[in-house]
Amino acid sequence: MAKDRFHNIVRNALEKDGWKITADPYEINVDDVDFEIDLAAEQLLGAEREGQKIAVEIKSFISPSNVSEFHTALGQFLNYRDALEKIEPERQLYLAVRLPIFQTFFQRKFITSAIAKYQLRLMIYDVQEEVISQWL
Repeated sequence: MAKDRFHNIVRNALEKDGWKITADPYEINVDDVDFEIDLAAEQLLGAEREGQKIAVEIKSFISPSNVSEFHTALGQFLNYRDALEKIEPERQLYLAVRLPIFQTFFQRKFITSAIAKYQLRLMIYDVQEEVISQWL
């Protein structure tokens, strides 16, 4: 599967934030269905504490239709989350979106409602700075 346009930027941002990339891509198989999530990462929380595990699906929202991209992203997120719950329930899934898209499209009432309804976890990243701006 082709990598998202901002894949390496998100990877760099995660590493800057103290995450260790453990898979790129993160390939899993559940009930004879193959899935490929963009990244898997771990972060140690302390010397004696278990590390936090995440998976990140990156979306650029650069096509002419943000609504269409959102449909695709939401469908992937829900399928990936269901798959992770079966094989690695401690790993939290995040949808990575660019800061300008979050500040505009993701503030629309319908989109914020869908995010709440489907309990999407968001990782907002800054393309220019290659940093994570916010975790939601």
